[in-house]
Amino acid sequence: MARSSLWLQLDENARMAVTTLRENKMRSFLTVLGVVIGITALLAVVSILLGVYKDVNAVMSDYGPNTLFIFRFDPGIHTGRLTSEERSRKPLTLEEGEAIKELCPAVKEVSVSIIPRVNDLGPRPPVVAKYLNKEVAGVDFSGTLPETEEVFNSVPASGRFFTEAENIHRSDVAMIGSDIAKSLYPNTDPIGKPIEVGNATFTIIGVLEPRKGQLLKAASADRQVYIPYRTYRKHYPEDDEHFIGAVAYPGKMPEAEDEIRGVLRRMRNVPYSSPDNFGISSAQQIADQFRQITASVALLVSVISSIGLLVGGVGVMNIMLMSVTQRTREIGVRKAIGARRRDVISQFLIEAIVLTGSGGVIGVLLGVGISLLINLAVPKLPSYVPLWAIVMAVGVSMSVGLFFGMYPAVKAARLDPVEALRYE
Repeated sequence: MARSSLWLQLDENARMAVTTLRENKMRSFLTVLGVVIGITALLAVVSILLGVYKDVNAVMSDYGPNTLFIFRFDPGIHTGRLTSEERSRKPLTLEEGEAIKELCPAVKEVSVSIIPRVNDLGPRPPVVAKYLNKEVAGVDFSGTLPETEEVFNSVPASGRFFTEAENIHRSDVAMIGSDIAKSLYPNTDPIGKPIEVGNATFTIIGVLEPRKGQLLKAASADRQVYIPYRTYRKHYPEDDEHFIGAVAYPGKMPEAEDEIRGVLRRMRNVPYSSPDNFGISSAQQIADQFRQITASVALLVSVISSIGLLVGGVGVMNIMLMSVTQRTREIGVRKAIGARRRDVISQFLIEAIVLTGSGGVIGVLLGVGISLLINLAVPKLPSYVPLWAIVMAVGVSMSVGLFFGMYPAVKAARLDPVEALRYE
């Protein structure tokens, strides 16, 4: 019975709160405008960050959980310019890749790719691929080994990958990404067709399957042009930047990384007390690095949104104090007919919670709407609002009402019923 009575009381107070809000719609909306703005901004940004992080995870996992990336610099996300020590590092070599394959028992397979020298002195001219009167700029052009098919999960959707024989004989053949196939050969099978990259022409022997994810495709994930390693050296003998990929046996990632580090330190004559002059990373480490960056952005947005919630909370406290003053006689009547302090407190607290909770619901609707609009307007920018974020947003908004409504509620409960009844 006591529990039933409590629910009836809460229901009654909630109805009274809703009635008060309906009678003062504009005042109530302006009161919680800060809460609405804070929740909307928080959900909109969080939805973008979560969608991008999910997309990056999909791209990274597509390369395989046991794949290690080895480069002259740390593979991953760079937020600043290279240091003088990094710029002075000598490039990796094909021989170092072959040594990793031979001397590292935990490594299953190794691939080596060659590209133009990388530096941070300014953007390089974009590589352009051409066929007839069509062209695609920003091509990821490299010479690589046949092992790339296994190491980086570069599976042909049609055709085949080039062979070691074609590599040895420096054959002018190429594998292309799905975006290039769609752009240059929209209505025809690209297999057997020529493609011009730089100052050389190659025959297409295969088209790669599209990579997972959407966002990074705007960069180069599906704009590859792979040619055999020795073919690349034939046409571009001045290029000497190497990128090494290695696949560890299942469950051997830590051992593989330690073995690779030991081999490269010996071959590159790194003193015992000096740090590595190369970088090793995995898909998971790159994803974790990205997660740390997005977490920092989310924290900054949370702080900014908290300002909106604080402003909304102060507005709620102000409007509730005005409500206490305007309803002093009503409070006196309630206390005169037997209402206890806790009844008055619960009435005003529930009113404050309903007020900010309504603002939270409006903010959630706006945040979800913005997320949907982003998906429609920019399909390559994934965005979604998880259920836990919606629940948390509404919970936070209601907590704001509980916190900032406490003082006005206690003030109302402490009114003397005799003095309150005399109030005009």
